[in-house]
Amino acid sequence: MNFLRGVMGGPSAGPQPSGADTIQKLCDRVASSTLLDDRRDAVRALKSLSKKYRLEVGIQAMEHLIHVLQTDRSDSEIIGYALDTLYNVISNDLEEEEQEENSAKQVDDLGSQFTEIFIKQQENVTLLLTLVEEFDFHVRWPGVKLLTSLLKQQGPQVQQIILVSPMGVSRLMDLLADSREVIRNDGVLLLQQLTKSNAAIQKIVAFENAFERLLDIITEEGNSDGGIVVEDCLLLLQNLLKNNNSNQNFFKEGSYIQRMKPWFEVGDDNCGWSAQKVTNLHLMLQLVRVLVSPTNPPGATSSCQKAMFHCGLLQQLCTILMATGVPADILTETINTVSEVIRGCQTNQDYFASVNAPSNPPRPAIVVLLMSMVNERQPFVLRCAVLYCFQCFLYKNQKGQGEIVSTLLPSTIDATGNSVSAGQLLCGGLFSTDSLSNWCAAVALAHALQENATLKEQLLRVQLATSIGNPPVSLLQQCTNILSQGSKVQTRVGLLMLLCTWLSNCSIAVTHFLHNPANVPFLTGQIAENLGEEEQLVQGLCALLLGISIYYNDNSLENYRKEKLKQLIEKRIGRENFIEKLGFISKHELYSRAAQKPQPSFSSPDHMMFDHEFTKLVKELEGVISKAIYKSSEEDKKEEEVKKTLEQHDNIVTHYKKVIREQDQELEELKQRINTLTSQNEQLQATVTQQVSQIQQHKDQYNLLKVQLGKDTQHHNSHSDMFQMNGIQTEEVSKLKEELEEWKNKHELLQGQLREKDSVIEILNSSQLEMGTTEQSSQTIKSGGLEHSSELQKELEVLRSQMQLQAAEISKLQMENQKLQNATADPVLGDSGATAATSSELEARLEQEIKELKSEVKALSEEKESLKQHLDSSSSTVAILQDEKSKLQREVAESKKEQDDLLVLLADQDQKISALKIKLKDLGVPVEDEDDIESGDQGDEDEDGDEEEQD
Repeated sequence: MNFLRGVMGGPSAGPQPSGADTIQKLCDRVASSTLLDDRRDAVRALKSLSKKYRLEVGIQAMEHLIHVLQTDRSDSEIIGYALDTLYNVISNDLEEEEQEENSAKQVDDLGSQFTEIFIKQQENVTLLLTLVEEFDFHVRWPGVKLLTSLLKQQGPQVQQIILVSPMGVSRLMDLLADSREVIRNDGVLLLQQLTKSNAAIQKIVAFENAFERLLDIITEEGNSDGGIVVEDCLLLLQNLLKNNNSNQNFFKEGSYIQRMKPWFEVGDDNCGWSAQKVTNLHLMLQLVRVLVSPTNPPGATSSCQKAMFHCGLLQQLCTILMATGVPADILTETINTVSEVIRGCQTNQDYFASVNAPSNPPRPAIVVLLMSMVNERQPFVLRCAVLYCFQCFLYKNQKGQGEIVSTLLPSTIDATGNSVSAGQLLCGGLFSTDSLSNWCAAVALAHALQENATLKEQLLRVQLATSIGNPPVSLLQQCTNILSQGSKVQTRVGLLMLLCTWLSNCSIAVTHFLHNPANVPFLTGQIAENLGEEEQLVQGLCALLLGISIYYNDNSLENYRKEKLKQLIEKRIGRENFIEKLGFISKHELYSRAAQKPQPSFSSPDHMMFDHEFTKLVKELEGVISKAIYKSSEEDKKEEEVKKTLEQHDNIVTHYKKVIREQDQELEELKQRINTLTSQNEQLQATVTQQVSQIQQHKDQYNLLKVQLGKDTQHHNSHSDMFQMNGIQTEEVSKLKEELEEWKNKHELLQGQLREKDSVIEILNSSQLEMGTTEQSSQTIKSGGLEHSSELQKELEVLRSQMQLQAAEISKLQMENQKLQNATADPVLGDSGATAATSSELEARLEQEIKELKSEVKALSEEKESLKQHLDSSSSTVAILQDEKSKLQREVAESKKEQDDLLVLLADQDQKISALKIKLKDLGVPVEDEDDIESGDQGDEDEDGDEEEQD
């Protein structure tokens, strides 16, 4: 209350007391008036006073305004006034002219205190969420602004209330779908405040389809050419993705990275970029960096890097990198973005190595960037960005490291001097007069050697021509020469970091370094001196370099064995002093800054001292060097033996790892082959199953056709139906030919039977002629034989008539077949100009012919039935022949069986004839039976005659 009295106090004269009285009266009207119009007018008056008398309105009217929100929800106008009044009281976004210079802090406190009062009852925030759902503009828009202000004042508390509120976040997500741009844009600002530093809410918002909606808004607004709305959407996307691995994975899996590519499609004319476009593009680049940040999990970063390459986003960034007219800050941020997109990803690094600048002749992008790095006239931040890009290009990229070092080797240097290489630029920067160029080139070259012992050995071959007439010196020797000349601290720090990286884990390089007799005295002299604070960092690095020379010494030089170097340190420096100087490195403030993140970020060139990867090396070697200094010769020998054993063990392990990798590769290849063969097998099995089903269908069709061939009538009907269905003329003609062949075979069979009958009759006649005529019994037998012979003669005549009828039918079928063949040949021989008319006429003719064939086949079938009846009734021989005929229809190919059946038939015939002879001799045949037979035969002949007339 003392605080409120102080704000409300002051001289009695002035507007303050009258304003307070007016506010009190208005509050009474809001609380006591029964008419809605009176309450509405009072709330409107409070709104008009809320900006000038913020404190008084907040103290006296807040409770009444909240009550209005609870009770008068049916009237949108009074609700809107109440929300606006609360917003004016709680919000600190006042106009500049209304703020007093000495009351800025007081205003902040007011907003925070009123917010705390409002959210003390959580139902107030829940009520506000309900009001935000209203579609009425005069309710929804003030509600969004008020909720945004609450989040600004007391963010974590309001976030927690919304989080536990049922569907609280989902209600707010509907604001992005509002067709009114004002509400939609303020909804984006609300979600910005809601998602700040709250991973749970960030996940809910992301899974409520926020990415899709925000990207749609950015596209509608024109991507980077859009206004402030695009900036707000990008800030919200950063809130959702930064340090949130779940949302990053969801963003990648949802294929939203591909939708970022159009953001970076800049035209050829890059002049006159607006400030808003620069801001938008800067935020877009930062959003890309959020997805591929080195602080993210390696797996997530790698998958995003691959996705950016496959969708063409990296290619688009490289286009901006090499474009002209791009603002400097955008170019710098683009370089940093490309750096992190390619960092540790071999595919992206290979692509970046292939990018050429649009110059004549074309130069690799790496060379162009290095030219900017070693150029002292370029901006400092740009040079730092290029160094970071070069470091990321070489990170875990042995192929790229080899390409850079190869440009320094004598066999690959361009003798013509027409083009400058990356190695030449690094050497030029290493030995230039600009200390910043020295440091950048030394760090860049150190990254080319990072964790690559082979390249460290190859770099020892590099020879430099210092001046005309003097012999060339090695790169290693030139670095130590510059150190001894007392150059700037930044230059010496850079060279010492390069030498420490070069000599670490490379005994050959240590031997080359110690082979120069001036190097060890220089180092011991630098460490032993008591120099100023600026030189302490150099002393620490010299101690580290000397310690590396001891730790990685293979004792190949007699004068610089490990033990002698330790004795030298003990005599000239002292072990404790050496360890103290070595500790200067890790205790330095700039060392701690560099160890935080890979990107080199320095406030000024003077602070550019340590590299991030070098800090890792110091952390790794500081402890082991300290131990190595205090070890005796015996311990060194034991350690050497242990090292050798460990090396052997490591070699064995490496060998087995290689074998295991090869086996894994073979296993993977075999698995792939198994999968391929399995899929092929499944396909083949499916094909076989399909073919088996087709074969079964064909078998069924074949069996059906075979059965149909056994029944001529059904066969002809199915034949005509198939003709009508398929329209295949040549196939029908072939079937008709087969039918004709069958009828011919039947005709020949009947002729054979007829000849057999004739032979039987001749035998009977000859046997009768041989018999005597003297006896009465023989006469009787002769008369009986003659009568039987006459019966056979009649039967023979019937068979002959039937054969003639079948012959006529066969000739008729032959004529029909000839007509059908002529009909099928007509379209081929006819004129091509009348193809349509000929085909229609042919179809009509074929239909007519088919109908005639059907009727003829029907007639033949009826004739066949009549023949069967005659053959059945004539005698048992004819019945046997009929059975043989049906067997021949079922199995036409079995000719041998047909012959056997005919032989059986003849044998039966002989037996019957012999039986007849015996009966004739014994006179056992009654006369009335013969008359019956004659009458039966006569009746059969009459029936046959009638049927023939009907046909």
